[in-house]
Formats: sequence, structure tokens, C-alpha cells
Amino acid sequence: MDVTDARWHKSTRSGPNGGDCVEVADNLPGRVMVRDSKDRSGPVLTFEPDAWRSFVAEVTRD
Repeated sequence: MDVTDARWHKSTRSGPNGGDCVEVADNLPGRVMVRDSKDRSGPVLTFEPDAWRSFVAEVTRD
């Protein structure tokens, strides 16, 4: 599967007015990709799924 097959989505916590958001594509096997929603043609960070889950768990922890 190619990067062009990525299905990007914003967090449900993102406001309706755009702003500073990231988009995540987690539909590709073995990788989760993250990009700046204001610069969709810019750089993309790639994470292994376990690393991404750990990151999300840490930043959403109470």
C-alpha cells in the first residue's frame, strides 16, 4: 500500500475553524503517519503502531 492510499483524519477535539491541528492516517499496515493540517504537502512523521499508541496513551492520561 502506498502513502497516497492514506486516509487522513483530524482529532474529534479539533475545532471547526481549522487552527493548529494535526492529521493522522492509521489505515496503512505497520505504520501511523502524522502531518500538519495547514501544510498537507509538507513533511510526514511515521510511527510504528505500538509507538503511536504509547504516545497517545501518555498525552491523554489524566
